[in-house]
Amino acid sequence: MNLFVNVTGGLVWCNDPSVDLLIWLFCRNLGKSGLRVSCLGLGTWVTFGSQISDEMAESVMTVAYDSGVNLFDTVEVYASGSNTTEITCVCVCVCVSTRRSSYVVTTKLYWGGQMAICVCVAGLRGSLSRLQLDYVDIVFANRTDVNAPMEEIVRAMTFVIEQGMAMYWGTSRWNVVEIMEAYSIARQFNLIPPVCEQAEYHYFQRDKVELHLPELYHKIGVGAMTWSPLACGLLTGKYNEGVPESSRAAMKGYAWLKERLCSDEGKKQLSKIKELHLLADRLNCTAAQLAIAWCLRSEGVSSVLLGVSNTEQLLENLGSVRVLSQLTPPLIAEMDALLGNKPRNVKKEARR
Repeated sequence: MNLFVNVTGGLVWCNDPSVDLLIWLFCRNLGKSGLRVSCLGLGTWVTFGSQISDEMAESVMTVAYDSGVNLFDTVEVYASGSNTTEITCVCVCVCVSTRRSSYVVTTKLYWGGQMAICVCVAGLRGSLSRLQLDYVDIVFANRTDVNAPMEEIVRAMTFVIEQGMAMYWGTSRWNVVEIMEAYSIARQFNLIPPVCEQAEYHYFQRDKVELHLPELYHKIGVGAMTWSPLACGLLTGKYNEGVPESSRAAMKGYAWLKERLCSDEGKKQLSKIKELHLLADRLNCTAAQLAIAWCLRSEGVSSVLLGVSNTEQLLENLGSVRVLSQLTPPLIAEMDALLGNKPRNVKKEARR
């Protein structure tokens, strides 16, 4: 039996050999806030409420929590607007742990609706009811609303925090200019600024997380919580020989993914993925573990959200933490050369 320090800082005894010491020790502050989150979180996009059963979802979340994951990310309209992802996430509260301070739950508001204050408050109250929680740790404004003034959005988020419905707020799919505007308005009117941005990040989607968000992190303390580290499964190699019937690209509503795979750019990416698989073999890890560890090594990334459909996939992905120490500067340079898409900081280059 071994003694571990869990993500909340407490000491716990664990005799499960599948629990990795590094997972239990490896947690980070969310941006420059005081909220501690596990470096790997569990997302619910696609899988929860639609692709897997509630029993499997509960099993996945239990294994994640027992392995040191304390961050569970959901949204009010995943699973085609049925809200079942939030309902499924109740197992965190009911089945996984009765100590609310030991896990972090997030939800997102607005997916094509209006971000007015009344909509924000009503939306979050609905989320809390489905989650059976008194508060969420982070509420995200998912995309900006061109019809609502930025001041109104910031006031809405400040209001729900002051009412005790959320502890922090963040942004999702916002650009740097929008985040800076929200921060400036919060400082101008003594309101609460966002603490993090949720952004897509993987081998083929790099500019925002590697160029723009680090600058925000240093200037105003906004961290990055990234999603899709495996590019919808592309980086696992499952599409190297075509589109399997059980894959996401074969699902209804994902024709765009299938088209992307069949495009000239998609074929080039698949070729590079095969080379990255050989690199993963050299490191004695899976391609998925290498891809996730590569995301974790980026400056300003507080947590990487995983999307899994079973416990075996979850445990494999959690093993990416062990790979992180192998990502030396020469290895990263080798990967950059292979990918050929390392973002260039034109401003820095101009100052030299």
